Amino acid sequence: MPMDSWKRESHTKIVATAGPACDTVEKLEELILAGVDVFRLNTAHGSAAEHQVRLDRIRQAEKRTGRMVAVLVDLAGPKMRLGEIPGGSIELLAGELVAFIRGNETTDPREFTCIYEPLLDDLSAGNRVMLADGTVAFRVVSNDGERAICEVTQGGTLRSKQGVNLPNVPLKATAMSDLDRTNAIWAVEAEADFISLSFVRTAEDLIELKNLILAQHTANAPHVIAKIEKPEALENLDAIVKVADGIMVARGDLGVEVDIAEIAVAQKRIVAACHRARKPVIIATQMLDSMHTSRIPTRAEATDVANAILDGADACMLSGETAIGKYPREAVEMMHRIAIATEPLLRERPISREDESRPTPGVSPITDAAARAAGRLAEELSAKLVVVASSTGKSALSLSKNRRFVPTVGVSDSLSSLRRMCLYWGVIPVADAPAHEDRELVEFIVRRGLASGDLLIGDRLIMLAGTGLPTSRHNVIIVHEVS
Repeated sequence: MPMDSWKRESHTKIVATAGPACDTVEKLEELILAGVDVFRLNTAHGSAAEHQVRLDRIRQAEKRTGRMVAVLVDLAGPKMRLGEIPGGSIELLAGELVAFIRGNETTDPREFTCIYEPLLDDLSAGNRVMLADGTVAFRVVSNDGERAICEVTQGGTLRSKQGVNLPNVPLKATAMSDLDRTNAIWAVEAEADFISLSFVRTAEDLIELKNLILAQHTANAPHVIAKIEKPEALENLDAIVKVADGIMVARGDLGVEVDIAEIAVAQKRIVAACHRARKPVIIATQMLDSMHTSRIPTRAEATDVANAILDGADACMLSGETAIGKYPREAVEMMHRIAIATEPLLRERPISREDESRPTPGVSPITDAAARAAGRLAEELSAKLVVVASSTGKSALSLSKNRRFVPTVGVSDSLSSLRRMCLYWGVIPVADAPAHEDRELVEFIVRRGLASGDLLIGDRLIMLAGTGLPTSRHNVIIVHEVS
C-alpha cells in the first residue's frame, strides 16, 4: 500500500461511470489517482459479461494503486425508448398529429413503436409524453388500445431509440424488469458494493430489490441506492429515504418528469431529506457535460458542481464525461478541483445541533454520541486525523454525517465495508490495518503517517474505540500525541 494512501484534499466523493473511454486498467488507474472513489457500471448498455470484464479491471486498478474504490451497479429499470423510426429520424412541427402503435415495426415515420410494451395500456387522453430528454413533447388526444393519437405540442427532431417519459402517468410496469433481476443477482455474485435502482416510485420498490439481494444469502450484501427521477418518488420521498441505504438525485429523467424550473428546488429538498435521515446522497447527470468534448467545463457547470457541494452532497457523479468523453481524467481532476475550492465555505457554516443529534440508522446511540464528541474534540485540538475501526462501516458513516473537517480514516476487517466507506463524505478507507487492537491500530496509523509525511512529531490524532462491552462497539475516545 502506498505511503500516501490517506492523503485526500477534498471531502466530497467522486463517482465516475466506466465505459469505452476508460476501458483499460491503466486508464482506470489514472482516474483513481485523479480522485475517483466509486465506479458506476450502467447496465442500460452492454451485457453482464461485459460488465464483469469492467469490474475485474476496476479491481485490478484498485490493487495496483493501493487505493480503495467501490463499484456501483446501476439497474436500468423500466426505461422507455422509441423503436426504429423509418429513415432513422423525423422532424416534427407543433400541431401535427402522430401516433403510438402496438408492436415492434412501423413503416410510417409518424407512427411510433416503443420497447416498453405496456405503453398503450398506460396512456389516456390528456397525458403528456416527453421525448428526447424533453426536447419534443406530445399530448395524447385519444387511445383505442391499439393506437394512441397524439398532438405534437413541442416540435423538434426525433430519432430512433430516444427516450420516452410519461410525467405523472401511473405505470403498470414494476420497478424491476426480468433483466434488472438478472443483473441484480449478477451484481451480488460479482461482489458489487452498491446496486442502484432506477425509476423508484415507492419504498416497496426498494424492498423488492432488497429481498432479492437477501435471497442470494451473501455475507456482504451490496447496499441499495434509490434513484429519484419520478414525481411519485418526490411524493414518497421520506419513506424511500428511510428504506434506502443511499439516494441518487438522477437529474436527467427527473428534469423531464417534472418542470425543469423546479429541478434545483427538488435537488435541495432531496439532499435535506437525506441529511435528516443521515443517509449518503449522490448528485448526478450533466455535471460537467461539456467535458465530453472540451478540456474545461462551462462556468455554469463549474457553478453547478459547487452548488451541489454547498447543498451538502456526499458525492458528485460523472456519466458520459468518463464513459465516452474525450477527457475522462481531466473531468475527474476538474471535479476534484471544484470541491477543493468550494469546501472551505462549508467550514464557515455552523453545524446544527439538531442535525448532528439525529440518529444514524443501525448505530447505537452511544456510538452516535461518541462520534459527535470525537469530531468536536478533533477540531478543538486541531487533530490531524480521526480514526475509527468499524466492522460494518456504520460508525464511519456516523462520523461522516457530522461534517467535521478533520479527515476520518476508516479501517475494517471487512473488505466490503471498507469499499462502502468510499461513498462516505470525508472518510478515507485504509486497508490492511489492525482493526481489533486499539494500541496496534494507533501504532500502525502513526507509523504510516510519519513515513508519508502526513503526521509529524507533536501532531494529535483522535480514535473512536471501545471497551468491548456489549452495550456499544464504540464507547471510548482516545487522544494520542505523536512522539
